[in-house]
Amino acid sequence: MHPFRTAVENRDEAAIEALLAENVVFTSPVAFKPYPGKAITAAILRGVMRVFEDFTYVREIANPDGRDHAFVFTATVNGRQIQGCDFLHFDDEGKIDDFMVMVRPLSAAKALAEAMGAQFDRIAQEAAGTEEAVGK
Repeated sequence: MHPFRTAVENRDEAAIEALLAENVVFTSPVAFKPYPGKAITAAILRGVMRVFEDFTYVREIANPDGRDHAFVFTATVNGRQIQGCDFLHFDDEGKIDDFMVMVRPLSAAKALAEAMGAQFDRIAQEAAGTEEAVGK
């Protein structure tokens, strides 16, 4: 099993963050513009862990060189069943430098957008706190 999948399934926030490159770009299924940077990406992922219930990876797909992975998942958000996929690219050091999420159906994507919107002030504060903590 891939270390990222293990970290997520164990809800190990520190291990997830350790796998992110400083220059990671997170592309959300519900936001127009991508989010660049490790601090905001880690904060978003913590927010997702707060809003997803019954999260399970059901399939893991990798290209032969191991730099591109797709992790198919199911979860529940505010009573809506959601299916999705985390598309990850890993840099030369094995860190995630591109993280894109897609979800379906539309009703669940809307529930996710609403739930994450309610988290966003906290996410922004966590990201700012992380950046201050590392001296940025």
